[in-house]
Amino acid sequence: MSAIRRAPSPVVLGADVGASWVRIVARRGDRRLGALRIPATSVGDLGSFFRSAPHARGWSPVAALVLGSRGIWTADERRALARRLARAARRIEVLSDAQIAHLGALGDEPGVLILAGTGSIVIGRDGARRWTRAGGFGPLLGDEGSGFWLGRAWLRATTQGEDFLPARRLIHAPDPVRRIAALAPSVIARARRGDPRARAIVREGQEHLAAQALDVIERLHLRPPVLVSWAGSVLDDAWFRAGVARALGRAGVRARWRAPAMAPVEAAAQRAAALAEGRTGRPRSRSRSARSCSGRQR
Repeated sequence: MSAIRRAPSPVVLGADVGASWVRIVARRGDRRLGALRIPATSVGDLGSFFRSAPHARGWSPVAALVLGSRGIWTADERRALARRLARAARRIEVLSDAQIAHLGALGDEPGVLILAGTGSIVIGRDGARRWTRAGGFGPLLGDEGSGFWLGRAWLRATTQGEDFLPARRLIHAPDPVRRIAALAPSVIARARRGDPRARAIVREGQEHLAAQALDVIERLHLRPPVLVSWAGSVLDDAWFRAGVARALGRAGVRARWRAPAMAPVEAAAQRAAALAEGRTGRPRSRSRSARSCSGRQR
């Protein structure tokens, strides 16, 4: 009697398209085929990139691609990007990068994710799987408490008269948002050492993030203790994160903080495997989720 041969598991991709980096993880069943991390400025058109890059690494054909992207929230935005990616995989799902980060951090549990990297956003989900958000409007309209916000605030506080030349070099350099955000670790380090200007900037950023989290918690009617997690390079700093937790406590929120279970790109790859097997549905976003935060964050 001949042995029954099982078809090999398909290749699936998870992707996290952020402001500074594009990260990809490829999987085949339980096996991790590899990962890719490149500057976002090097990617160009996403449709062309996701057709060529996986093929060049032997990650093809791709059965399912789940991509979390910055600047994506509404159903129309998700569909438009999915159409651009149509030739990259047999099945495609597009989410916001914040939703992917939330799923990676908290799985299916209701709670709040505070994300602060180059940009910032607070996103929450309740027990009925309804999403809402605060912030996430980019460097021109928001991103309070983000790496860019901290770096820009430091430049504003320290740039005077003829000292403008270093700041001008950053402003006119390629990808100025990422370069200014790269100042954030030094601003946080200065604040930790007691620099009064840096401390004032960091404290304000922490209070902005806490106010956004409070806004999300109240709109979703999440009951205490509220499950809270984090993502992004700024909140990876334990000292900065502790300040956000204190600010949230001062706002009257009883929170239960939990370290993220997995990186956003790993959550995307896991979801892609489920999508390839037809085991996942699309997330629902609330119509009010695109609304800006309340006046408390100003």
